[in-house]
Amino acid sequence: MQSRRSFLFGCTAVGAALSVPGSLLAEVTSQAIEGSSAFIADLAGRAIDILQSSGKNLEQREAQFHTLLSNGFDMPFIARFALGKHWRKATPQQRADYQALFEEFILKTYSRRMGGYAGETFAVSDARPAGKKDVMVKTHINQPGGPPINADWRVRPRNGQYKIIDIMVEGVSMAVTQRSEFNAVVGQQGIPGLLQALRARTEKLGVAS
Repeated sequence: MQSRRSFLFGCTAVGAALSVPGSLLAEVTSQAIEGSSAFIADLAGRAIDILQSSGKNLEQREAQFHTLLSNGFDMPFIARFALGKHWRKATPQQRADYQALFEEFILKTYSRRMGGYAGETFAVSDARPAGKKDVMVKTHINQPGGPPINADWRVRPRNGQYKIIDIMVEGVSMAVTQRSEFNAVVGQQGIPGLLQALRARTEKLGVAS
C-alpha cells in the first residue's frame, strides 16, 4: 500500500476546495473543462518523465519535481486553508513564516517520495464542473499487479491558467486531512508550536539521504 501511494503522493500535494473572497475567477465553460483535463494530464506526464529520468541524479530530479509542484498548485491558497480558523489569529509575521514553511515542507515531502515509482501509468477518465468556478478531473493510477487508485483533482481556472486546489484519493481529501492535523497541533501548542514543528520537519527532510 505504501509503495503505490508514494507514487501518487509524489505527483500531488494537498489543497483546498473553498472559494477565495475577492478573487477574479473564470466561469466554468467547456473550454475550462477541457483545459483543466489537459492540464492534469500534462502535469502527470511531466512528473512521470522526471521519475523515469536516468540521466540526472536524485538531487537534480528533486529540484525539477519541486518546480513542477510549485507551478502546478496554488500554494498560498492551500496553506491558508490548511491553517483554517487559526489564520485570523496569526500575526502578519506568523502568517509570512507559516506560508514559507508550509510550501517548503510540502514540496520537500513529496519530492522525497519519488522513489516509490514502479511503472505506474496515469489516465484521465472524466472532467466536469465542481460548483460554479472549479473543475473536478477524475483520474486512475494504474499499477502493475494491483488495482487502480482513483484520484479526483479539483482545478480552478483563473485568467486562462490552471491551479490545483485539492485532491481526493479514494474519496479522502488531502486538504481536510492536513487541516485536521494542523488544527490538532495548534490546539495543543499554539501557532508558534506549529511553526516549530514545520521548521523541524523541513530541516529533517533537507538532510535526508
